[in-house]
Amino acid sequence: MKEFDSIIIGSGQAGTPLAFKLAAEGLKVAFIEKEHYGGTCLNTGCTPTKAYVASARRMFDARNGEALGIAIPEGARAMLTKIKERKDALIQKSVEGITKGVENNENITAYWGEAKFTGPKQVEVNGEELRAENIYINVGGRARKPKEYDAAEPLDNQSILQLEELPEHLIIIGGGYIGLEFGQMFRRFGSQVTIVEKGERIISREDEDLSQAIQDILEKEGVAFRLKATCMEAEKLANGQVSVTVDCEAGAPQVIGSHVLLAIGRDANTDLLDLNKTGVATDERGFITVNDSLETNVPGIYALGDCNGRGAFTHTAYNDYEIVAANRFENGHRKVSDRILTYGLFIDPPLGRAGMTLDQAKKSGRKLLVGERPMSRIARAKEKGETDGFMRFIVDADTRRVLGASILGVGGDEIAGGILNLMYADAPYTVIRDSVQIHPTVSELIRTVLQGLG
Repeated sequence: MKEFDSIIIGSGQAGTPLAFKLAAEGLKVAFIEKEHYGGTCLNTGCTPTKAYVASARRMFDARNGEALGIAIPEGARAMLTKIKERKDALIQKSVEGITKGVENNENITAYWGEAKFTGPKQVEVNGEELRAENIYINVGGRARKPKEYDAAEPLDNQSILQLEELPEHLIIIGGGYIGLEFGQMFRRFGSQVTIVEKGERIISREDEDLSQAIQDILEKEGVAFRLKATCMEAEKLANGQVSVTVDCEAGAPQVIGSHVLLAIGRDANTDLLDLNKTGVATDERGFITVNDSLETNVPGIYALGDCNGRGAFTHTAYNDYEIVAANRFENGHRKVSDRILTYGLFIDPPLGRAGMTLDQAKKSGRKLLVGERPMSRIARAKEKGETDGFMRFIVDADTRRVLGASILGVGGDEIAGGILNLMYADAPYTVIRDSVQIHPTVSELIRTVLQGLG
């Protein structure tokens, strides 16, 4: 039995900085990873997909110069092998940086393998028994793969990034954030794309008009949608094609394509840990139950990142690390419940979201002030030739605090940060309304919208 001060299982966006923080405080750390340093974000999530989004944007620009008076000769094509090589190089550089940092740190002992609990404070990896009073679980999640799709040999968010030839017709099961991003990028690369969604609309957590605006943007680029697909299954045909049964109210009952991508959600990797040996509680979906300080029901065992079901974003995983580190070493009192929900949809144009949707705000019973403006009425968007989308801001009429914002349009993912700063400062919306902003920018129209509230 090897004794450590702390054991970290998983090297995602919470586990990796925590390992270096604990080591910097002089603690002996066992750092366990079964696949690759950096977790989902670095290897199969944010870094590779946003690299692909950038390449897809280049294809869009090459094919759409005429509207801005630029004649671009025909012949632009996506070289998926080159796109993949660029993505792989970006990942490798970051992974090598983490690897070097771990190898050169005398307080970190790295273990490569799958960790399993053998007791409340004991972990086994590669036949070795490790023990520590503090254990941090950062095992992330994986793509959900229902068995009814097995026969079609479906791709997931990881395997699709290994393709070196473009799919002729990519059928995406799931009209959520992952499916929409892959849908647009592969359509821009040159694939035919059909997105199949069982619900009445895509990304149903958003306001209905926002969902429709996003669908309109993608349809304009040639992405096809099949909604209300209530009886989905897939199979491989004798000719090598794949068939997806959709059973929609309208249209053909099947979609035939060359590849199927599953983008219907993610499951926590907690089932791999033998948590029954610890007494750590999980919910019905397999996510580890934690309190406001990210500690489980077993003192000294914490769950960070996607596996705790409290965010499922890179930025929330990193914030999990910040909460644990501040509370342990800085006498902090940081809490998960203090953070404001925020995320982005990285299609083009992107969506930046902060706080409540309009539907959620209405259901809260508050008296609301709502300001909206289409991107087609924003000078900077018109000058850039990117007028799809709109911005919406929701304010509590009594407290004058911003409750939420949805910014679908050019720069929307970056602009959301300014709204978040105002919300975290607990300042009234009039702070931005009465400010002076740079002209010409998209963000200057935020104050214009807010001026209309009074």
